[in-house]
Amino acid sequence: MLRSDVQIVSVDDHVIEHPNVWLDRLPAKYRDAGPQIIRQPDGNDAWVYEGAVAGNFALNAVAGKDPREYGLDPRRYDDMLPGCHDINDRIRDMDLEGVHAQLCFPNMGGFAGSAFAKSKDWDLAYASIQAYNDFIIDEWCAAYPDRQIPLMMAPYWNVEQTVAEIERTAAKGAKSFTFPELPDRIGLPSWHSDHWDPVLAAAQDANLPLSLHFGSGGAPQASPEAMTTNFTVAISLFGLNSMSVTAELLLSPVFHKFPNLKMALSEGGIGWMPYMIERLDYVWERHRWYNDVNKDVKPSDLFRDHLFGCFISDNAGIFSRHLIGIDNIMFESDYPHSDSNWPHTRKVLEEALVDVPDDEAAKMCEFNARKLYNFPRAGA
Repeated sequence: MLRSDVQIVSVDDHVIEHPNVWLDRLPAKYRDAGPQIIRQPDGNDAWVYEGAVAGNFALNAVAGKDPREYGLDPRRYDDMLPGCHDINDRIRDMDLEGVHAQLCFPNMGGFAGSAFAKSKDWDLAYASIQAYNDFIIDEWCAAYPDRQIPLMMAPYWNVEQTVAEIERTAAKGAKSFTFPELPDRIGLPSWHSDHWDPVLAAAQDANLPLSLHFGSGGAPQASPEAMTTNFTVAISLFGLNSMSVTAELLLSPVFHKFPNLKMALSEGGIGWMPYMIERLDYVWERHRWYNDVNKDVKPSDLFRDHLFGCFISDNAGIFSRHLIGIDNIMFESDYPHSDSNWPHTRKVLEEALVDVPDDEAAKMCEFNARKLYNFPRAGA
């Protein structure tokens, strides 16, 4: 069971940036084109970037609402909990749901900076990434350093700039950076190439795990209706991206070249992991001899040394936790997105873990995350 002294650490939540994040930080020459909130003719707020609408809040800011009120429609700041964008209110909301610490993904820029990857002005894009990272470290996390884990964006379309940003933010206290899970699906080289080696080397040298949020490598393969009129299908299938990246990584050279590199499969769930681990080993045993794959290390061994699964509500995964590895499982609350159980997060989690031994529950809900993200308890 989940003991009362366990400080829940959620490794996937989201910050809705306040309107001045970029206005306060971008050089003056970029402010007009940089991200800013503009009230639209329909009365809703939208991010505008390089003169075009770049996104709205929709399902990203629905914590506290009845599911009957969910939708893909835009929203306003006054139509969401203040904790979505105000750090002081965020901490109060965390206290209400019983979560001690969070690692937050960006909103305006996409899970891994995809909005900036479409920029017309690459200098503006780089400056916008740096401004966001400074906001996270210097404002959002600095206000409550034992409650917020600094997660960075990277200009992944430019390897040299990405390495530089990893080094710059690591020196400022970064704990992880978000990255596209399946770069080949968004027009970039795959994990099997050596294109990403400088990035992975920098991450390993800085002891920064990559946090691969599902959907950062594009939408799942689904029907046109799944992405439009019946989004329930797409939402149900996003975890397939995490399954895909698991196969791509464990059968690639990545972890052989970078033996200390770690990655979290954020919001991908864990119930599918026992099958995928078993299947990868089964295929590897039979087909490793004629393929360009390491022939000495089982994928399952690589998994336990390098990959971490994250769950919100996953009874199948909890039941199969020993097939996954207790040390490879972390919890996420997803506040303020539509999968969040706020304000009942701790209660729901306690019920899900009622038959799990105390030490295993403590690892999955706190200590695995603290170890991976180098985020010890205050005073420890």
